[in-house]
Amino acid sequence: MGGSQLNAEPHPWNRYVALGDSFTEGIGDPNPASAGGYRGWADRVAEELSRGHENFAYANLAVRGRLLQEIVDQQVGPAIALKPDLVTLSAGGNDLIRPGGDPDQLAARLDGVVQILGANGATVVLFTGPDVRETVLGSIRAKTAIYNENLRIIAARHDAVIADMWALRQLVNPQMWGPDRLHFSPLGHHTIAMMVLDTLAVSHQLQPLEPKPLPPKNWRVARSEDLVWAREYFVPWVLRRLRHRSSGDGITPKRPEPAPIFGPGMPPGSGT
Repeated sequence: MGGSQLNAEPHPWNRYVALGDSFTEGIGDPNPASAGGYRGWADRVAEELSRGHENFAYANLAVRGRLLQEIVDQQVGPAIALKPDLVTLSAGGNDLIRPGGDPDQLAARLDGVVQILGANGATVVLFTGPDVRETVLGSIRAKTAIYNENLRIIAARHDAVIADMWALRQLVNPQMWGPDRLHFSPLGHHTIAMMVLDTLAVSHQLQPLEPKPLPPKNWRVARSEDLVWAREYFVPWVLRRLRHRSSGDGITPKRPEPAPIFGPGMPPGSGT
């Protein structure tokens, strides 16, 4: 279908605000035409939500590297001030990666935040963590599963919506992940955007894109790729943690104010 066609069925939202860290900022999905240089699943969702809604506006306050408490302190207040009727919140992943990250304590902190975000009638969407068993994050799989169950309780308590990435089995495919093995690739972001829109029961024009089967690798090639990854991504990540620094230091939100998604520098069409 052509990119100019409208949603076949209307949806109730006019102002969408996205909160979170690098996942919601769109890291792993570079696009020079997008605000901040990254597109990501949230932009893709907003593009589809804007079709046929002339007054639809979208703000993205997410910043890479942010911990849950930093998201609460820096993003929740500004988000409420924007008076959204749709909010997506993905937070806690960076906390779980760190030693001592407690999924129960994180959920207890998040519970009140979800209540506040939905107090004025906004639809709040929470994201479970993906199943990371086949990734470099496999060591936090158990903590992620516990956190996910806590998120389901929070959603039930406050009538929030769960965007279930754990159930999105396509994400176990390595091609859904970027070169750093920590963030999703453009294909991953596209697949997640489809899931979010389907969860919200919004008709859209995105089509499933199946990754190609990976060719078998011999031991020498696989080992070489692991060494390159460790040098370029893992070691710098460890050094930042030891120095108490974040990849988001000095970074500001890419869309701090609600604005039409199809504006200067943002060509229409969902694309791939």
